[in-house]
Amino acid sequence: MKQVNSEHQLADWHTHALSLEEEVKKVVVGQDKAIRAINIAIFARGHVLLEGGVGVGKTTLLQSIARCLGGAYQRIEGTVDLMPNDLIYHTFLGEDGRPKIEEGPLLQAGEKLSVFFFNEINRARPQVHALMLRVMAERNIHAFKQEYRLPHMLVFADRNQVEKNETFEIPSAARDRFMMEIPIEIPADRALRKSLMFDVKFQHAEQLTQQASANVLQYDQLNAFSDLLQSHIGASDVLEDYALDLWEATQSPEKFGIVLDSVDVNRLIHSGASPRGMGMLLKAARVHAWLKQRDSLYPEDIHAVFHEIIAHRLVLNPMYESRRTALARELTSQILARVSVPSRAKAA
Repeated sequence: MKQVNSEHQLADWHTHALSLEEEVKKVVVGQDKAIRAINIAIFARGHVLLEGGVGVGKTTLLQSIARCLGGAYQRIEGTVDLMPNDLIYHTFLGEDGRPKIEEGPLLQAGEKLSVFFFNEINRARPQVHALMLRVMAERNIHAFKQEYRLPHMLVFADRNQVEKNETFEIPSAARDRFMMEIPIEIPADRALRKSLMFDVKFQHAEQLTQQASANVLQYDQLNAFSDLLQSHIGASDVLEDYALDLWEATQSPEKFGIVLDSVDVNRLIHSGASPRGMGMLLKAARVHAWLKQRDSLYPEDIHAVFHEIIAHRLVLNPMYESRRTALARELTSQILARVSVPSRAKAA
C-alpha cells in the first residue's frame, strides 16, 4: 500500500512540475532550458546563481517562479554599503519621532519564505556573503533573542559581471553553496526578439507575471517530496563508477587526455569539484531522470546538469582566474567528451 501511495505522489507531483514550466513559459519566452534547470533545482532543494546581463528578464522569471511555488517572495539589492544587519532588521523613525525596529527581508515572512532573490550579490561586502553562506547552509538565523527557521527558502542570486568597480568576487566557499549557476541569455530566435521588442505585454512586468497561475506547487511540502524522489531513483554500479570518473576528471583533467587551447592543463586546476558538489550533481540528475519518467539514472541525466552544477565551483589557479567563466565551461565540455561513457544497457 505504501508503494502504491508513493507511486501516486510521484505521478501527481510530476504533473505539477511540468505545469510549473508551462505557466512560467507564459511569462518568459526563449528561456526553456533555464526554466527546466530552475525546476530541477527546486525539486532538488538547491540554491541558484543566475548568470546574465542587465534587462534579460531575471527578476520577471523569479517572480513568476515564486508565484507558481506559493509562499513569500523577498528581494534585496546588493550595494557596497549593505551590511549584514540590513538583511535581518531595519530602523526608522515612527510617527512619534522615536526610533523603531522592524524585521528585515530575511525574517519578515518567517517560515513562509520560499524565494529570496539577492540581486547583484557581488556588490555586497564579504561580511554579507558570510551571513548568506550560513543562512543558506542552515536555513535558520538567530535574531531578537529567538530562532527564525527558514525551512522552505531557496536563494537565487545574480552577479553584476559588467562593472568591476565596487564589486567583491564571491569566494569559492560561497559559490559551492549554490547548487547551480544557470545562464539567462537573450533569445537567439529572431521572432522571439521581435516579440520582446514590439509586444506591449512585455513592457508591463507586474501584469505579465500575473499571467502565471498561483500556487501550482505546494512550497511547504517540497522538502518531504524531494526526499521521496531521491530515494526512488536508483543507480547501477557502472553508473556510479562513471560518476566517480567524472569527479576525478574535475580534479586531474590531464589524466583523461583533456587539452585546452593556450592552457597548461597540468596547472589549470587548484581544486576540482567538492564532495558537496558531486552530491548535488547526483541529486539534480535524479530529478532530471524523474522528469523524464524514469526510475534509474542514465549518463544523459548527469550530462543534462553537469555544466550548471560543476563549472562555477571549480577553483582555477590564479593565472587563469580572470578567464574562469569561459575556461570552466570549456573544461566541463571536454570532460563530458573525453571520459568514457557507459552504454545505456550497462548503466541501467
